[in-house]
Amino acid sequence: MKRISLAMLVLCACLALAAQVQAQETHTIIKFNVPGAGNSNGQGTIPFGIMEDGSILGSFIDSSNVNHGFLRNPKTGRFKKIDYPGSHATYPNGVNSKLAVTGFYIDTSGVGHGFLRSPTGHYTSFDAPGAGTGSGQGTLAGDINTGGEIAGNYIDSNGVYHGFLRTQGGQYSKVDAKGAGTGPGQGTFVSGFSGLTDMGAIAGNYTDSNGVSHGFLRLGNGKFKPFDPPGSVETLVAGLSLKNGVTGIYADSSKLFLGFLHTVHGAYITVNVPNSTFTGVNNIDPTGAIAGNYFDSGSGMMHGYVRNPGGAYTKVDVRGAGTGNGQGTSANSSNSKGAITGNYVDSNGVNHGFLRE
Repeated sequence: MKRISLAMLVLCACLALAAQVQAQETHTIIKFNVPGAGNSNGQGTIPFGIMEDGSILGSFIDSSNVNHGFLRNPKTGRFKKIDYPGSHATYPNGVNSKLAVTGFYIDTSGVGHGFLRSPTGHYTSFDAPGAGTGSGQGTLAGDINTGGEIAGNYIDSNGVYHGFLRTQGGQYSKVDAKGAGTGPGQGTFVSGFSGLTDMGAIAGNYTDSNGVSHGFLRLGNGKFKPFDPPGSVETLVAGLSLKNGVTGIYADSSKLFLGFLHTVHGAYITVNVPNSTFTGVNNIDPTGAIAGNYFDSGSGMMHGYVRNPGGAYTKVDVRGAGTGNGQGTSANSSNSKGAITGNYVDSNGVNHGFLRE
């Protein structure tokens, strides 16, 4: 089954336009670790989404390398652990403004099932029609909107991925992009956390019969709009804004990965932090700000960033992050109030959560 010292980055005057990385402003950074998170390489706390009220959704990996979910209270800083009862592992993917959480869990036979956790902590399990029942198959819920609709994927008995939209009342609609392949590992993939709007728009990517990934936007009326940024040989979608702007990354013919923003009007904006060797995109918030990470061209260290709607970049580094390969800071999500959450990887390869207020 399928979601990482404050510094100044000074650029010359010729970069003082939209591509400029701004000096990092003074903010309070709160570090946190979920109780029970492991402290070995690859383990730890990984926040990936922040709501408008400051609630943070994420996962933590324990000392046995088992995945669990958490929801962090913005007022008290306390954690609600998210574990579907009796599951082998739990993967939360989406939360709405009412703090209902959706995602999937793996049973003891290795089959995935969708779940809905109510704001009061009640769990409901569900399976999309057509989902396979073998190990490595099943239902993978991805996001939930204010109206209680849930979007996600299911893997059928042939290993093919399909998208779905589930109403609050439990009715399902299949979401299959035209051109999606029908072989194992191919099909339609809906993005998690910010892949579904309150108007029912869905974003994701589909893999064709040649194994090539393309982006899509499915509007609330069910109309599909497939897309690929100019020059793309591989497109991977990360999120969807309230105004149907789709963001993600793409690879060009030289296999260089760049971020992109595909506007509702069909225009493409490249998201590429200056002096980076790779720019990743993790999320887009209600204002259109994009959170992500990049690797610098000097040390190769990972840094977080936020790109505001005007095109300016702000660097995000957490003191204590490691400086080795695969270490550093990742900004995973922001909200319209400017709060940022993500994770940093220390010199031992352990993940830790942070909130930049």
